[in-house]
Amino acid sequence: MTLKIVLDPDAGTAPYEQLRTQISELARSGALPVGFRLPTVRGFAEELGLAANTVAKAYRALEADGVIETRGRNGTFVAAAGDAADRHAAAAAQEYADQARRLGLSRDEALSLVRDAVRAAYGTD
Repeated sequence: MTLKIVLDPDAGTAPYEQLRTQISELARSGALPVGFRLPTVRGFAEELGLAANTVAKAYRALEADGVIETRGRNGTFVAAAGDAADRHAAAAAQEYADQARRLGLSRDEALSLVRDAVRAAYGTD
């Protein structure tokens, strides 16, 4: 299995973020199965025509998100991304709700701000 990553140099999104997003989506969809071994940072950087630091930054972000896991010299592998992503999202949502309440926002105000943030992140609907 080979990774089909397409980076758009004209996109307004940084290459590491494009890489992070695509690997995350492939893992969540199951196109990259749990346990799939990702290319080395240097090898992947060479394949994609990127600096090694760019790929390393994407890998660090993916690991922080629980999408991948590094097993030392054994390599980097796809983790059980769905569960980790759901847990991280639920924790972030709870943190936001707690903070909004402490700030004295009404339920409707808090939800309105979330809708605006989601529109900004995913594009207008």
